[in-house]
Amino acid sequence: MNKCLFTGRLTKDPEVRYTQGERTSAVARFSLAIDKQDKEHTTGYINVVAFGKLGEFVEKYLKKGIKIELESHVTPGSYEKDGRKVYTYDFVADKIDFAENKNASSVTSGKTHSEAGSSDDDGFMDIPDGIEEELPFH
Repeated sequence: MNKCLFTGRLTKDPEVRYTQGERTSAVARFSLAIDKQDKEHTTGYINVVAFGKLGEFVEKYLKKGIKIELESHVTPGSYEKDGRKVYTYDFVADKIDFAENKNASSVTSGKTHSEAGSSDDDGFMDIPDGIEEELPFH
């Protein structure tokens, strides 16, 4: 089984492109800063790609600084540079969840708290009206 779980913050706004052809599909790329759990407690960075509906979700809701929980699988790749083969690894998103409520995030989107959905005392944010059909998970 090839499954990876991470919690971290987006290092910059995602880059989203759409495939060509009759049936276009979103391809979202972003990097995630994660805390390494070692003696030195340093930060590591991974590259993530999300396809299709999940890519559209990333484009619409994720911005620099937002903390997420990521379930993914790793895909190896390679390319040639200066006659040498360079090996790469991308983490392909299978599921993305928000890891904190909107008030705890240092990111401001310009929306007021009531526009984005209200938060109960338990820290969970309500899903705004009309958005439930767009979410890639229920």
